[in-house]
Amino acid sequence: MIDVYSWATPNGHKVHIMLEECGLPYTAHAIDIGAGDQFAPDFLKISPNNKIPAITDPDGPDGKPISLFESGAILIYLAGKTGRFLGNTVREKYEVLQWVMFQMGGLGPMLGQAHHFRLYAPEQIEYAVNRYSNEARRLYQVMDKQLGRHAYLAGDEYTIADIACFPWTRSHKNQGIDLADFPNVKRWFDAIGARPAVQRGVAVLADKRKPLTDDKAKDLLFGKGQYQKR
Repeated sequence: MIDVYSWATPNGHKVHIMLEECGLPYTAHAIDIGAGDQFAPDFLKISPNNKIPAITDPDGPDGKPISLFESGAILIYLAGKTGRFLGNTVREKYEVLQWVMFQMGGLGPMLGQAHHFRLYAPEQIEYAVNRYSNEARRLYQVMDKQLGRHAYLAGDEYTIADIACFPWTRSHKNQGIDLADFPNVKRWFDAIGARPAVQRGVAVLADKRKPLTDDKAKDLLFGKGQYQKR
């Protein structure tokens, strides 16, 4: 039984979806990032960067337990463990991984900044809003072009590249994006959103998440509370 320590965010949902797609038994443990659960010593032992998600698997490589943090690393691990969603050849594997890295290094961080400056920043900074809204649009253009050539991001099969990117696109309106402007992304978005495992995955811990409105939560996520030495 895999234990996943997580929250209902795009990075959390990546792993929830993958576990559901693979049919692996797991238990989800809520790490309320607005309440500061991510700074608990026991959580920091498996996620030293104090970010969700993290997993522990008692049946790791060579039958020995393993714990992992970083959602991209977890997706790759679970794909290797099950032999699914990472392509069928060595070439396909690297084609998948490049799009996973696109999400980890570009799509997630840039859309995260768009969310922050459009929704959560204590003051509206026009330059920052424009900078990250424009970058969000550029990244959607990259995906739209790729999805005009292929059914999925890494080719004609559904892979962890799609699992990594989809949760970040669910909040497209908050990013200033109208999917009607990106018809290939919209086709892909609707197809993935219709998958039963995806629907189950995005429901995990969703009932526990609360709107980010109180000052304590904002301090823990964006203010001095985030940067205290622990």
